[in-house]
Amino acid sequence: MSENAQYEFDLLVIGAGSGGVRAARMAAAAGARVAIAEDRYLGGTCVNVGCVPKKLYSYAAHFHDSFDDAEGFGWHLPGPATFEWSVLRDNKTSEIKRLNGIYQRMLEGAGVMLLNARATVTGPHTVALTSEEGVNQVTAQKILLATGGWPWVPDFPGSEHTVTSNQIFDLDAFPERFLVLGGGYIAVEFASIFNGLGSDTHLIYRGDLFLKGFDEEVRAFTRDEMIKKGVNLHFNTNIERIEPHGSAFKVYLTNGECQEVDAVLAATGRNANTQGLGLEALGIHLDSSGKIPVNERYETAIPSILALGDLTQGPELTPVALAEAMQLVDIHYTKTLPKPLDYATIPTAIFCHPNIGTVGLSEEAARKKIGNIRVYCTNFKAMKHTLSGSQERTLMKLIVDDASDVVVGAHMVGDEAGELIQGIAIAVRAGLTKEDFDRTIGIHPTGAEEFVTMRTPARN
Repeated sequence: MSENAQYEFDLLVIGAGSGGVRAARMAAAAGARVAIAEDRYLGGTCVNVGCVPKKLYSYAAHFHDSFDDAEGFGWHLPGPATFEWSVLRDNKTSEIKRLNGIYQRMLEGAGVMLLNARATVTGPHTVALTSEEGVNQVTAQKILLATGGWPWVPDFPGSEHTVTSNQIFDLDAFPERFLVLGGGYIAVEFASIFNGLGSDTHLIYRGDLFLKGFDEEVRAFTRDEMIKKGVNLHFNTNIERIEPHGSAFKVYLTNGECQEVDAVLAATGRNANTQGLGLEALGIHLDSSGKIPVNERYETAIPSILALGDLTQGPELTPVALAEAMQLVDIHYTKTLPKPLDYATIPTAIFCHPNIGTVGLSEEAARKKIGNIRVYCTNFKAMKHTLSGSQERTLMKLIVDDASDVVVGAHMVGDEAGELIQGIAIAVRAGLTKEDFDRTIGIHPTGAEEFVTMRTPARN
């Protein structure tokens, strides 16, 4: 029985992505009357136009190398392998529809009311819902904003001819010539994906090197490996303009070059998806980076209005939104005081080819924060490639606080780096020392054993 009977709901969530759905389900399980408003698709960016389809396309792109690698082990295909874009695209769509259904059943099973409408906050406890039936207003004791991020495209002549990560999975035809603008996760991943699927691929980035903020050695190593795989990288340049050319596009660059391609992906960043939420009228202003400021209780400038995930400062990662949702529910509904999230040891992966996995401090950040560190590093050809003929190499790296011997960072570029770093992340989060790593027996023969066999510092 709710003590907030004057409101229709105890919690109204706006946005049915990972964070919003988790918060809605857990709050309902704690006894709250919960509704969730969504005007697009269940599962948010991750399920529909992010992590899930991206990883499926990354799997698809890896088969190109796998077919080549197999010959060194005695396998011969009857003829050259061919790729059919429509099969991948349509199978992906079927899988996402299946996941959408799972999200709907989870919400229904938890007793959460699903409101298929566009939501605008009109007051500290009121929300206007716009749907095909018209506009109606609902009330809630607390309102949670969980609308995530939205792709941002810079303004330049012809920018309307680009596609974003929301559209790239569903192109009508496969682009034999592909260009991506940007230097972050999404740009690097899609450059690898389309290169692996068979496109002549170009990546354009205005800076010296992509993946700003990651370990410098990891960035340089990834650059070299992507070049070996045939990705054309153009640094210190930008797009000047795009002009249609028949069914293709001519992309004029600031370095004087012109590339003719079939599709241009603008992977130039994502902004907090706040348009139309009504925040300005309520006095909730975005910070200098376009995020919604919140306190440790996830409360905005109006305490009854909460926000989490990509709307707020912090890593824009699905597991972070899920963890924040659990924290929020504990604070507001189970009345327990959870331990604060440790944002310093959140692992992440980039599904470029080869993959990147990382947790903790980069070498540069550790030198700045700690000062005296030891760096352990190895760079090798994986056992698989002694027969495959591939020139792909693997990088593994540990950053150690010299005074305490605690491992403060771990980084890898190589096959299945994300899978491997997840386990290493537990050790880094637990504050284990280099001696703990050294005393751990390796699994032989694996690449992973290198993390516990590096004995001599590469540098101090």
